[in-house]
This record gives sequence, C-alpha cells and structure tokens, in this order.
Amino acid sequence: MSLGDDHGYGGEPGRTSDGFGGSGQTRTRLPGSADADIYGGARRTGRSSSRSLITVVGVVVLLIAAIAFANQGGGADTPPEAADKAPKAQPTAPSGVRPVKGNAGGIPTGYARDEQGAQSAAANYAVALVSADILKPAPRRAIVRQLFVPAKVPELESKLDQAYDQTFLDKLGLDANGNAAPGMTYVSRTAPVGTKVTGYTDTSATVEVWCTGVFGTAGVSSTNPVTNDWFTMTLQLRWADSDWKVENFSQKDGPAPVNADRTASNADEIAKAVEQYGGFTYAR
Repeated sequence: MSLGDDHGYGGEPGRTSDGFGGSGQTRTRLPGSADADIYGGARRTGRSSSRSLITVVGVVVLLIAAIAFANQGGGADTPPEAADKAPKAQPTAPSGVRPVKGNAGGIPTGYARDEQGAQSAAANYAVALVSADILKPAPRRAIVRQLFVPAKVPELESKLDQAYDQTFLDKLGLDANGNAAPGMTYVSRTAPVGTKVTGYTDTSATVEVWCTGVFGTAGVSSTNPVTNDWFTMTLQLRWADSDWKVENFSQKDGPAPVNADRTASNADEIAKAVEQYGGFTYAR
C-alpha cells in the first residue's frame, strides 16, 4: 500500500496525463631488430651500432616526454575552455553536497535553496508521508506541521484525519491509534529510487520522486500481508521559514519492474528486518 491507496487523497492516484571516460593509456611499441639484413648481410661496425642505439634511446625519451605532457593537461598553455569539457555528473549520480543541516522530530531539515536541495527535501518528505507514523494521530500532526507550509496545515490535518479513519485502519488490522494487534507488526517503509525536477524557481519547485517500498501487517494470522509497491510521488514545494516546505502532493502507480522469482520471507523475518535495519537521510 502506498499513500493515496483506498482513500483517494492526493488527487486521482495512478492517473496522470560508460559513465567515466577511459584512462587513455598510450603504449609505444618499438620495432624489433630484424634477424636478416635487408642489404644482404653487410657487416655493420661497432660505431654504427652505437649510433643506432643512441638514436633509438633518444626517440624513446622524446616519446615518453610527449606522452607525459599530453596526459598531464591543464598546463599554463591549456585554453580556459578545455576545463569546461570535463566529464559532468550523470543525472542519477550523487552530487556530494551535504543534504541537510539538522532534523526535527526525526525528519531531516535545513535544505539548500537550489534544485539539489529541493530534490533532497522531496525524497525525505516522501519517506515521512508514507511511513507507519502517518497512520498514528499524534505523530501525523507532528509530520504535517513539520513538512507543510503553515497555511496548509489545518487543511491537511483535516483531510488526513478523514482519510485515515477507523474504517481504513480496520482494513489494515490497526486500532484507533494506528497500532497493530499484539504479536503483529505494521510495516510501511519507503525507499526513494530517484528524483526529477519538473519545475523550479527561486521560491518554488515541483519534484517527482520515484519510490519503492514494503507495506502491510506482519504476523502469523495477518489478513494484510506485507507486499512491495512501486509508485511516483509528485511534491509541490515552496521556500518558507528558510527551508523547503510541501504545498501540495499527489501520487501515481509505477514505473514498476517485473517481479523477481523470489521466495517470500515469513512474517517473523519481515518484522525483525523492520526493527533491525535503520533508515537513511536521502540526498540528491
């Protein structure tokens, strides 16, 4: 299950209409000495042989020096435009920029005011919006107040309270506080696969986050077993209170790969994995 399933929040769910260059090593192959003399075996003097050897050594030295100079690059005589032709990071490559400066309530905060910062914010916000805590009234309010622009908080709190009502929780086997029955573990964990900016200004950004995740209730008698899902969440962000905040969001199904032919783990293994493996702070 992913956010938006069964309750319709966030718009119509599912409906929207080699990296590095080679090392460049250069090998110089010297011609081998011939076994037969092309002039019919005329005898060569020692002095002639010495001169030939000196000539060969000189050629090798010059070639090595030329190769070293060519590989060095970036010298004083290198045109300025040459530096601009260096390999660029691929669209899916990490930037290496530190994603956040801190966190509030376990949610990363303090993003850079640029496209990379907006993508990092969107990825981390997608994780929070589809977490198990979003089903629990008190943590849900904290998440909404942390992620959304202040003007949107009352509206979102009301919509999510209605979406995650007791009827919805009953389908998942959860009580009014979003907790699973004794001996059960509710699982809702999302992993962003990638992000894409579809609109950006200095004060707003629209970012798509391609996600996968595991959702369901782990337990021997569970009627809602843990399954995986693939979906894309679109977040409309606005720069407010010196950080990126969510103004609106929606989601659609996919893109989803073909499922691998793997044997499913039992409920106990899934429950332990959720407890033992921690999450991440995501960065673009």
